[in-house]
Amino acid sequence: MKRRTLFLIFVALACACTGTLTAADLRAIPGDSVYRFDATLSDQSGTEFHLGERRGRPLLVAMFYTSCRYVCPLIIDSVKGVEHALNETEPAHLRFLLISLDPARDDTAALKSVFDKRKLDAAHWTLARTSESNVRTLAALLGVRYRALADGEFNHTSALVLLDREGRRIASSEALGATPDPKFMAAVRNALEISTK
Repeated sequence: MKRRTLFLIFVALACACTGTLTAADLRAIPGDSVYRFDATLSDQSGTEFHLGERRGRPLLVAMFYTSCRYVCPLIIDSVKGVEHALNETEPAHLRFLLISLDPARDDTAALKSVFDKRKLDAAHWTLARTSESNVRTLAALLGVRYRALADGEFNHTSALVLLDREGRRIASSEALGATPDPKFMAAVRNALEISTK
């Protein structure tokens, strides 16, 4: 209970800092939703969007950076593993959002390069960047721990975080690889079933 209260206070403070949500927007979004922090991001095409615009469908979120040679490619493989485990109709209802931990270097061209190299589907996948302060807040809201290292690399957790259609955290997994964690996959399928009712 204490953890939930702290989360709600943190989200409220984060929203106050951005000032992008109206009072009506805030009333419509659940109190424990990550979307209360309506950060502005830009995608691999340079198109800006607000985090809250992802509301309405389940969203699988992870954090990565494009120059990472070890864990981040595995994070993308893990998200692809979830995508490939879905049946023919399920991918239409699930979106994938990977947010850069390194906005100083991960410009639109860097995101686009990885997007194209990994042959990601723009109908479902978004690689995004945002401000450094937003990265810190989003990482905290998603439960991703990271720190910049002296050599320009980042030490970070490999969490895949599942948000329901209202932006509430409902599951996470740090299992890496093309075969998804069965419990996490069950949570994905449950979220998809609920969202299509």
